[in-house]
Amino acid sequence: MSQLNTSAEVILKASELKQHYQVKQGLFKDDAVVKAVDGVSFTLEKGRTLAVVGESGCGKSTLGRMLTMIETPTAGEIDFEGADLLNLNKSEQEKLRQKIQIIFQNPYGSLNPRKKIGTILEEPLVINSKMGKAERKAKALNMMAKVGLKEEHYDRYPHMFSGGQRQRIAIARGLMLDPNIIVADEPVSALDVSVQAQVLNLMMDLQQEFGLSYVFVSHDLSVVEHIADEVIVMYLGKVVEQGKKEDIFNSPKHPYTQALLSSTPQLNADKRRTRIKLEGELPSPLNPPAGCAFHGRCMHANDKCNQVAPVLKAAENQMIACHAVEEGRLAEFI
Repeated sequence: MSQLNTSAEVILKASELKQHYQVKQGLFKDDAVVKAVDGVSFTLEKGRTLAVVGESGCGKSTLGRMLTMIETPTAGEIDFEGADLLNLNKSEQEKLRQKIQIIFQNPYGSLNPRKKIGTILEEPLVINSKMGKAERKAKALNMMAKVGLKEEHYDRYPHMFSGGQRQRIAIARGLMLDPNIIVADEPVSALDVSVQAQVLNLMMDLQQEFGLSYVFVSHDLSVVEHIADEVIVMYLGKVVEQGKKEDIFNSPKHPYTQALLSSTPQLNADKRRTRIKLEGELPSPLNPPAGCAFHGRCMHANDKCNQVAPVLKAAENQMIACHAVEEGRLAEFI
């Protein structure tokens, strides 16, 4: 399995996770296979944040849904606290799944508009615990206070709150079952920039208070730089670069990572990079190119890149899947 070694306590270990979908193409064509996630491996350390980044369609949100078992992987293993989630019986799986919760992207669509906030927060406890009504309400009010909401908000409906407040409610709901891991799927992308920092800081404070581990799914590298400890860069279902945040941001190796970082706005002039403009679009997952999936947009591609898919290997402090890096053909990132 391709991943970096770590001496810290590992709470989650994913091995060769795959999510393949059968897609019908019509009466006279064979079904196609979309490899949304195709062999992703990583470890998540206790109290740390692993960011998964890439363009829309790279498979990062699908990966997040697999970790919470909203979708069952086609293949692979998810080892959570020493148990493989995919090989447990239903009751054991449901018990462990409570400890891995998800926060969705859209705070306007993830909350039931017909239910009051108190009911929304208590619902996980009604389903998964034996708490009484008074105990459930006390816990909901306590969690509301943790995320910066007031007691009078308990009897209000979602439409009465701003986007930032709704996402705070979603975060509180995710914490009601005392999880160890939170999968945050683009949790601030639907919010105004002025509110994003507040929600990110709240998430970091809660992480420290409760010892949470985050899998943070995002396309926004400026957000990732603020919150992540480790970073995985995905392209068309595969990991192309993986490592510590500092190494990825200061010395990106893969040409795709370099292009993503070059397009990230920087207020600090010393951190600005020469813009690398990618040609073409993300290939169709229904008809991925042979060899390296990125070769059609890469200025460093050669015949080997067009024919042979690269394997994720160690390169200095990162894991990289790139023939150009292996062969020393990649220009320094400036």
